[in-house]
Amino acid sequence: MSNFRSPFVPSTAEKLNPTRVKLTVEIPFADLKPYLDKAYKEIAESVNIPGFRKGKVPAAVIDQRFGRGVVLQEAINEAVPNAYNAAVTEHKVVPMAQPEVEVTKLEDNELVEFTAEVDVRPEVTLPDFAAITATVDNAGDVDALVEERIELLRERFATTTEVERAAAEGDVLTLDLEAKQDGETLPDATADGITYKVGQDQNMLEGLDEAVTGLKAGESATFTSTLVGGQFRGQEAEITVTVQKVSEQKLPEVDDEFAQLISEFDTVEEMKEDLRKGAEQQVKTDQLADARDKVLEAVIEQVEVPLPESVLSRELEARRGEVQRQLASGGLTVADYLANAEDEEAETEEEFWATIDTRSEQALKAQVVLDVYADEHSIDVSQQELTELIFRKAQQNRTSPQDEINHMMEHNHMPEWMQEIRRGKALAAICADAKVTDADGNAVDTSLAVDPIEAADEVTAEEQAEENETDA
Repeated sequence: MSNFRSPFVPSTAEKLNPTRVKLTVEIPFADLKPYLDKAYKEIAESVNIPGFRKGKVPAAVIDQRFGRGVVLQEAINEAVPNAYNAAVTEHKVVPMAQPEVEVTKLEDNELVEFTAEVDVRPEVTLPDFAAITATVDNAGDVDALVEERIELLRERFATTTEVERAAAEGDVLTLDLEAKQDGETLPDATADGITYKVGQDQNMLEGLDEAVTGLKAGESATFTSTLVGGQFRGQEAEITVTVQKVSEQKLPEVDDEFAQLISEFDTVEEMKEDLRKGAEQQVKTDQLADARDKVLEAVIEQVEVPLPESVLSRELEARRGEVQRQLASGGLTVADYLANAEDEEAETEEEFWATIDTRSEQALKAQVVLDVYADEHSIDVSQQELTELIFRKAQQNRTSPQDEINHMMEHNHMPEWMQEIRRGKALAAICADAKVTDADGNAVDTSLAVDPIEAADEVTAEEQAEENETDA
């Protein structure tokens, strides 16, 4: 990297549209001279010319042997980035992409002029955040969540015993399933050795509970149902279910012995109290996460954020590629994902990708808003905050802090990581100003809705996972 930092003048800025600027910069030869001297020196040290010691070749000889134009090109290439950065600072524009640079004038010993067209962050008028309102669902039922967690623990430590009687509610069965249409077996809808608990909603085939109830091992039943997965998702088929094994499940009693088995506590009351604390924290965390998202959505709805087409296009392409890599890592296609995702509203691949594009665009707009807020409120990132992020990433990735520092330096991630912390702090401040109520009209304290370090870690962890997949 060059040590020269000349304040190149003059420069002008022309706004081509709300998201694109054309900078015109002149570099007087007085400012270019250090770069010319450096270019001559480097060439002199890299060539062997009879009659001259290495590194002592005069400039006139280099001009004669290689051409003055070669030296000028080297010097200009070295000077332009610093000149461009100085112009960016002077005109207070925030680039969102690499500039398109063109040398438009070269008068030897006089001046060099170049233009740089670049996509820039649009000017954004922020709303009164104290006037932002949002409504979230009531906090979850803590008692119900505690009972759910206890039941999950009982399931985990349950015992099963194979029985010869007919299947009844609560039994654990081993099943074979075969689906047919017009008498033809559908391979994609056929499976053997499925474990299924009768009476427990497992998002399986409608009518399966009724079909297996009363069957003994070795017996079969046939019923008609709508397929819920695979390429025949949503189509009706004739299903034959065969019970291979019936097992009776015995859940442990919720008593002190159970508490000692599954936890560090001696009594069931202590265990439940600990579960309650965790449940209270969970429902509050979920509600605050919902509040954070709702506030940011409300802000974006009130702010006009034009985006550079090329920047948006690259963002959409990158996000689609990331989703495709995630699906591929799980051996899934989009169709497979849609067939099995419970909360996915999209029914077709076109709808799925349209949703991904919309979310990506909204995320980019949110970044712009948060960056503008951070600039207007002079939000800084301390060394302690960056250190905290590094330690958190090390704990999450089961590496050492030094490993994370090495990764950060190797990939030049420090500016990105600090920017994500800055955005997290901006979002925390915005959420604290906004007014959020639950469905019953009760105020929700959003002062702790965002942990800036945690928010930064979530974003950088996604980027690092994508980076690792790309490297692999």
